[in-house]
Amino acid sequence: MFSFFKKKTEADDASSTVFTAVAFADVPGLPPSAPAEALPSGSAHGPAAATPAPAAAAETAAAALMPNREVPTPAAAIPTEVAAPPVQAAVAPEPAPAPRMGWIARLREGLKKTGLSLAGVFSRTSIDEALYEELEEALLMADTGVKATQFLLDELKRRVREARVTDPQAVKGLLTDVLAELLKPLERGLEVGRHLPTVMMVVGVNGAGKTTSIGKLTRHLLDADQKVLLAAADTFRAAAREQLAVWAHRADGAAKGSVDFVSQQGADPAAVSFDAVNAGKARGVDVVIADTAGRLPTQLHLMEELKKIQRVIAKAQADAPHEVLLVVDGNTGQNALAQVRAFDDALKLTGLVVTKLDGTAKGGVLAAIARERPVPVYFIGVGEKLEDLQTFNAREFAQALLS
Repeated sequence: MFSFFKKKTEADDASSTVFTAVAFADVPGLPPSAPAEALPSGSAHGPAAATPAPAAAAETAAAALMPNREVPTPAAAIPTEVAAPPVQAAVAPEPAPAPRMGWIARLREGLKKTGLSLAGVFSRTSIDEALYEELEEALLMADTGVKATQFLLDELKRRVREARVTDPQAVKGLLTDVLAELLKPLERGLEVGRHLPTVMMVVGVNGAGKTTSIGKLTRHLLDADQKVLLAAADTFRAAAREQLAVWAHRADGAAKGSVDFVSQQGADPAAVSFDAVNAGKARGVDVVIADTAGRLPTQLHLMEELKKIQRVIAKAQADAPHEVLLVVDGNTGQNALAQVRAFDDALKLTGLVVTKLDGTAKGGVLAAIARERPVPVYFIGVGEKLEDLQTFNAREFAQALLS
């Protein structure tokens, strides 16, 4: 299900195409045909021609079709080919997995307040300047931000003119398209396997949901057959190690995978991260995830400590950390954009995890991030369960926000 975690290998590129055999209707009067042999891999041609029927089968078929005619016994049997009528098998589209559909429903419920506010704009009877003014106010109230709101309105007006739209409900559909295209650069999969181990450093402010998100991410990695080592680099917060250990146990028990754990109460966070990377290399794990202490971006001395952890990890493995993930609380509105700016300036973020979209989150801040600081959004969360953290899809999010 989560194949995006695995790096594509050369063996995958060279994999052969598999053809599925289709049964054809038996011709009346002929014995049932033997199963067709499988085509060679990568063949550009269709199925091989039918094997010529034996002489006895040909005589039986002729006698069945023309009972009043005497069929002489030939000296030499003449092979006869009977072309079977082609049968086209209907291919039904694969339905979306039920868990994903249920998760999307919870996402829509979480963004319901914003959706109702925007839906009210398109209940008008005509498209005029008053509609655009009301839409601008609704977008700003949804934490979209000034720059993203202006971009959305300008692009929407242009498309309305070009399409000559007169129905306000059709404008809503155009806005969904514009928003999905704005969010599209944020849609990118998390790649694991290019480096061994892949080292991730998870950062964020207090209460954003870093530790719980690490537990859910670990579950996805275990489902993808990855061996994970967790580093409790938040060594000063009370019960931080215990919380991470509980989530590791939940993820490990649910997926029946393999999770290692490195911690040391009161130790230097950089030292714990260094030991974790070396332990991961020695044990042959696939992924090492370092949980760091929450801090405000305005606390410069604590931000310097994060930079130190990053430098020390690079000493343990030259190209690490390969992923620097910022966990953002979706309820913080425009403050989330300020957090992205601050942490990105300090650590060069590679991805975001947006949490708590099932509460009072308005959701529009993702449009602001896409417009002003387009850091990829790997995952978004809508609850406390392990499966409540799912990959970000721009089209799904735009539809949920405007539903």
